[in-house]
Amino acid sequence: MGGLMARRLIDAGYKLTIYDPSEAAMKPLVEAGAHPAHSAADVASAAEIVLASLPTPPIVQAVALGPAGIIEGTRVKIFIDTSTTGASYEKRVAHGLAAKNIVEVDAPVSGGLKGARMGTLAVMVSCGDETFARVKPVLAHLGKLFHVGKEPGQGQTMKLLNNLLSATAMAIGSEAVVMGVKAGLDPRQVVDCINAGTGKNSATEDKIPRYVIPRTFNLGFAIGLLNKDVRLCMEEADLLGVPMVVGSAVRQMLAIATASEGQEADMTEMIKPVERWAGVEVGSKT
Repeated sequence: MGGLMARRLIDAGYKLTIYDPSEAAMKPLVEAGAHPAHSAADVASAAEIVLASLPTPPIVQAVALGPAGIIEGTRVKIFIDTSTTGASYEKRVAHGLAAKNIVEVDAPVSGGLKGARMGTLAVMVSCGDETFARVKPVLAHLGKLFHVGKEPGQGQTMKLLNNLLSATAMAIGSEAVVMGVKAGLDPRQVVDCINAGTGKNSATEDKIPRYVIPRTFNLGFAIGLLNKDVRLCMEEADLLGVPMVVGSAVRQMLAIATASEGQEADMTEMIKPVERWAGVEVGSKT
């Protein structure tokens, strides 16, 4: 995601300084004109606005506040976090950076690899009005902007709600289509009928017909990351005192699928444990 978003900024004419622990990840961007740095601190010493796209909350915190992190940069004024970390971590990072007069912009994104490549992501931004006006021209190259709040963590909450619904759609969509196949129905006709009625959702409209039935399972979002996002959502709901009965069941299903398929499995492989339990397979390997 980060590489694709960076490439859009390069194509828009921005001169980027980039860093990733993987030289292979940086190589295509360097070839496109980006300047390679040796640490996050180097990036933050080369630019006033720094963007990050990282996999887990502890990594975000380390990159922002740790040794050779953003906080040690000499030029940075604004740190834009496009990762999914949850509100608690985002507030912690914002508080730490504020001690060095660095403004944190909470800006998680949704839309997958295709959205990052095409610039059609939903960007859920939380920051003050003045800061939003400054970062808007940059973030507009990534997708559609939603200024959802002014406090750190509000963008994260919005993203977690989105991913909870995405996971829920995949969980219940998997059960519905597997049941249809077990009853002798054609899986493509199952999703076509659902999508013509009131049961349609992101799984039946996109994920199951495009990635499950053809057995490619290559949407490009790891089930371990989705499991992390739903866990963060459950934790935040608990702190807010909001009951999550259905969400808790989805969290259990994700935990089972992550354990059986592996952290790096595609999120669409969430259907596989259901298939095994039912003794059927949705779609064909041919």
